[in-house]
Amino acid sequence: MDAQKDLTSELEQTQDQLLALTEKVERNTAILQQSQQRELMLLRAQDIAALLAEMTVGLKTSYQLEVVSVVLADPDHDVRHLLIAGGTRPREIRGLIMVEALTGLAPQYIGLPRPWLGPFSASDHQLVFDGCQDISSIAIIPLMHRGALFGSINFGSADSGRFTKHHATDFLAHLGIIASFALENAINRARLLRSGFTDVLTGWNNRRYLQVRLTEELARASRDGKAITCLMIDIDHFKQINDQYGHAAGDEALREIAQRIEAQVRVSDVAARYGGEEFVVLLPATTAAAGVILAQRIRRAVADASFDLGNGRRRRITTSVGVASASPGKYDKELKSLGESLLARADVALYQAKSSGRNRVELEQTSDSHSGS
Repeated sequence: MDAQKDLTSELEQTQDQLLALTEKVERNTAILQQSQQRELMLLRAQDIAALLAEMTVGLKTSYQLEVVSVVLADPDHDVRHLLIAGGTRPREIRGLIMVEALTGLAPQYIGLPRPWLGPFSASDHQLVFDGCQDISSIAIIPLMHRGALFGSINFGSADSGRFTKHHATDFLAHLGIIASFALENAINRARLLRSGFTDVLTGWNNRRYLQVRLTEELARASRDGKAITCLMIDIDHFKQINDQYGHAAGDEALREIAQRIEAQVRVSDVAARYGGEEFVVLLPATTAAAGVILAQRIRRAVADASFDLGNGRRRRITTSVGVASASPGKYDKELKSLGESLLARADVALYQAKSSGRNRVELEQTSDSHSGS
């Protein structure tokens, strides 16, 4: 009789263990399916902005967390420029923290091969969570590219037992791998779309495009017996803007200036970002005198209204413009050299404008200055 009871008890224990094991398998299967769905959401994102939104707001909702942030090291402002070129300002993505270097953000960044789980410390982690302190436990998931750490996804929970060093990190590690892969792909796609003849930040044509069009426009001017005028435009004291307000504010200023210049030029004109804070506008079939008039309009369009540099800060920004003109003859064959000369002469005129006090327009090789009113 006792043997039968023991056998019944053992059978019940085995059934309980089997039931618990079955429930555990079902939970793990559900977790795996949910993780796969989250990873598919990241992989299906159409662009960088959509992907970063999925990595922040999407994962916060999916994991039911108090806060999720994404930290990205972007020392060359490449990702920032790609976001802006796509129509999204980085500050519009809630939870995105873009830095020039990860050093000093959190001690965990010194060697982070796998996700780090543990208690939240305001002194160590507030920069990673943008000052949020209503959390008790966190997970820092590394984002890697070719073995190098370039950022992290950071989970924050009010539950102190949600993320601890005793929890397995396999699912989170796999999420980090997928997110890193998806982000790299999104950045490469954006670069491809913006490569060739387009400046990433402003959406304008770039220097390469300008060089091609300059030769074409000189050839047309040669055939038609017309003049072609070049405006070389430079932002005054631009380094001060970057130093005082930050590179993000400088980027916004560059975009706004490009828009103000674009509003003044004709469809037939060729506008390009020449490099840094310099812009060039080619004016086909335009005399030097007409070019000076347009240059003054551009100078006033930039100078007359202050610029919003974020956080309620405004500043007046001015430009200096150098103007040069060329009238190639029908037998001029060295159009490339003529184009280089035209740009060089416009640059000399720009230097004259800078030397004469800035916020000015100067015409090449003349003693008459065309100063701003």
